[in-house]
Amino acid sequence: MIETGFPTGGPTLRELGEREVINRIRAQAPSTVNGDDAAVLAPAAPNSRVVAATDMSVEGIHFSADTTTPYCVGRKVALQNFADIEAMGARPIAALMAVSAHPDTAVRVMEDIARGAGDMAAQYACELVGGDVTSGERLVVSVSAIGTLGGNRPPLTLGAARPGHRVIAHGQFGYSAAGLALLQAGVKIPEELEPLVAAHQVPQLTPGSGVVARAAGACAMTDNSDGLIRDISQIADASDVGIELASNALAPDALLVQAGSLLGVDPWEWVLGGGEDHTLVGTIEGSAPVGFRSIGTVSKKPGVRIDGSASSTDAGWESF
Repeated sequence: MIETGFPTGGPTLRELGEREVINRIRAQAPSTVNGDDAAVLAPAAPNSRVVAATDMSVEGIHFSADTTTPYCVGRKVALQNFADIEAMGARPIAALMAVSAHPDTAVRVMEDIARGAGDMAAQYACELVGGDVTSGERLVVSVSAIGTLGGNRPPLTLGAARPGHRVIAHGQFGYSAAGLALLQAGVKIPEELEPLVAAHQVPQLTPGSGVVARAAGACAMTDNSDGLIRDISQIADASDVGIELASNALAPDALLVQAGSLLGVDPWEWVLGGGEDHTLVGTIEGSAPVGFRSIGTVSKKPGVRIDGSASSTDAGWESF
């Protein structure tokens, strides 16, 4: 069942005040270390490094009440950060969340965002350990994640791809963009296409997939946040290599084809230019790790090509 909309009834942030709002947030995302001026985390394991990431979502730009719910916003913003940690080959251990909202916002909105972020953190075996709230003209949710990178292997960086590497991916491409298009079209969405909507509202990434890839020998990695071509181009540019993608490994599946037919859209637009799937995509010298699949190869010739033909890097999300 597809749900959208933000609650409006009940007490507002203005009526409850900052202290009680924070108490409500903590109740929705319980933590053993939250509640002081700063969170004190357990020491990292020997021979490990700390990894940090942050992401911000703004109402009217990244989400709206017409396409999602506060609970989904919380889960999604947390996942965006965890995906960045995973893309380094690291493991998330904690998250912090800061929220700006209009004082007349229903406190249930804040509670649902916190519950969503807390539930996503629990899925990664970590906690929401602190944050901040303030007033503003529109709803803004910012999450920062902390992770650990164990062992001697280097992190999975954008600049580590080399000619001859295999290009690998974990997850789908185009689902989130298709789901958003369905929601914005105002059409009756067939039940069989609801997984596309779910992929937009709450993208999924298997916890530990980046760690698995790094242990298997992956070298470069990123996540599909801004669109496959745009994101894979970052690897190509940073590594001074070319990326040769195979269309048969990326072909839209039955759900994307059906959604494209319903909306009159070429589903390849979603696959190549749609972001927010947070699918991990990277390179490895050997075979694709468990849970990953091969989608192409790395070459010496700069640029990104599909079946040998150049692909435009203009598709995808651009903040400015």
